[in-house]
Amino acid sequence: MEYNEYIEFIKGKHAGQTRKQGTPFYKHPAFVAKILEKKGFSVDYQIAGLFHDLIEDTKTTYEELLGISNPEIVNAVRLVTKEEGYEMKKYIDRIKKNDMARMVKLADRLHNLTEAHYGTEKFQQKYIKETKQWYLDLAKETPFEKNINEKLKELENLQQER
Repeated sequence: MEYNEYIEFIKGKHAGQTRKQGTPFYKHPAFVAKILEKKGFSVDYQIAGLFHDLIEDTKTTYEELLGISNPEIVNAVRLVTKEEGYEMKKYIDRIKKNDMARMVKLADRLHNLTEAHYGTEKFQQKYIKETKQWYLDLAKETPFEKNINEKLKELENLQQER
């Protein structure tokens, strides 16, 4: 498949889903992929970024993704997919062991931080706490460390202004 076909694939899979601010959901994984591209990551990383929410939020199967991509991408998607009843420590620990999963998750967190202000104050506080507890360490010594710290600080400043 060509890159634009992957975009159309996720558009179809996320059809009818929207983000908190009302934008079509597929734009989120597209932004995640764009962040990965801007940071210099390969097309495989970008495709994993496009796919990162498919298993969790749609009826897409791992087999379906394997049919249109490769095992490395599908494994990264598997690692970033939160299963029912997941434990955050185990979730983060497994992501740490796979560079593609780690970079996709960090690009995802970065994009979510840029849009967290659309959530309720309670959501924002939870997001700040979760980012500090789990994602700052995950981002250490990566191309995302500075950006995540900056976006976190912006969100914290927004909270203080309320």
